[in-house]
Amino acid sequence: MASSRVQRRRVFYIPGYDPIHPRRYRELYRKEGAMQAALSDYQLTLSPKTGEGRYGWQIDALIGGQQTHSDFEVLVWSDIVRESMDQGVLGTYLLLVRTAWTYIASGALFRLMRLRKGPLIAALYPVGFLLVQLVLALLLAWGVGRLLALLNPWLAWAGLLVVPFVLEWFRRKDNRFFVYYLMHDYAYSARHRGANPPELEARMAEFGDEIAAALADETLDEVLVVGHSSGAHLAVSVLAQLLRDGRGPGQGQSAPVLSFLSLGQVVPMVSFLPDAHALRRDLQYLSARDALTWVDVTAPGDGCAFALCDPVSVSGVAPEDKRWPLLVSAAFTQTLSPERWRALRWRFFRLHFQYMCAFDRPGDYDYFQITAGPDTLAERYRGRAASPSRIETPVSGYRGVSA
Repeated sequence: MASSRVQRRRVFYIPGYDPIHPRRYRELYRKEGAMQAALSDYQLTLSPKTGEGRYGWQIDALIGGQQTHSDFEVLVWSDIVRESMDQGVLGTYLLLVRTAWTYIASGALFRLMRLRKGPLIAALYPVGFLLVQLVLALLLAWGVGRLLALLNPWLAWAGLLVVPFVLEWFRRKDNRFFVYYLMHDYAYSARHRGANPPELEARMAEFGDEIAAALADETLDEVLVVGHSSGAHLAVSVLAQLLRDGRGPGQGQSAPVLSFLSLGQVVPMVSFLPDAHALRRDLQYLSARDALTWVDVTAPGDGCAFALCDPVSVSGVAPEDKRWPLLVSAAFTQTLSPERWRALRWRFFRLHFQYMCAFDRPGDYDYFQITAGPDTLAERYRGRAASPSRIETPVSGYRGVSA
């Protein structure tokens, strides 16, 4: 077996449904990493990525007296996200109807309610707010129509002309409300009732090739895949296919180990849908593999994630020989000081990214030590018991897996 100590690491980060250029993740890592290093008394130095390939950076760390070098790469699918969001106002309202129907008619919505309430509130928020925007636009149109009717009764209907302008104003202000963003996020998962669209499948195959190439590099000690939010279930499928194809870690003394860290996962939003056969198959397969270490980190304080919900078990596909994931709580109320928690607790979108940020009272979860420190993921969590608050009850009404 390879050593549990790391001198060279390759990190592949798969973001969630995010249309923004991946440089935001570099800036987040730079800023929050410097803060965590100062709080925890270690050193992190970032430098630009060298050579070709996807967007990334390098990290040289000195932690616990040991120097470590990590190459960090973002597996980008933001272009696919941007294209899926190019729907306009009318298209978004049509997506609202179709997405709501998919979750309600399939029964997935009611089964998801038996898990954490936070993600369901987050899912219903864009639906409710889009309807509120429409009502406000219609009320304004009614008011304008009444005024125009004073000039000529036939002009009352002209008030409806303001509706598209009001709705477009709300869309342009979405960087404050995140309504359109979240609506397109849920609609993308529901578009094929849980199945991946072809363009995403093709991109995931590319991700698998890059990870497989890293696993063949015997100068590395660890290949770490990090999936955040909806990027977690993409990582599950990428890694499952890679292992099924026999392209996993080698067995030699110098072969790198394969580690998987899922953060703030929303797997049930997809795995509970009728046609998510492939994802359920991949969850079942990956959970029983001894070729990797899979640690799932969430926190009850994150209202956008299915905190401490075992994605394999709640999807009803846990095999008898299940090994993974190890469920760990980031426990925001304990790992953030009371002052910091008060400042963040109502910033729901920001809290969903806290896993990649600094903690002023860190426990055994430290994103920067995991991605740049001297221990493999397996070594860092060796002997760690799963969170006693985890939810493992099979809830999904759809448990079929593809062959």
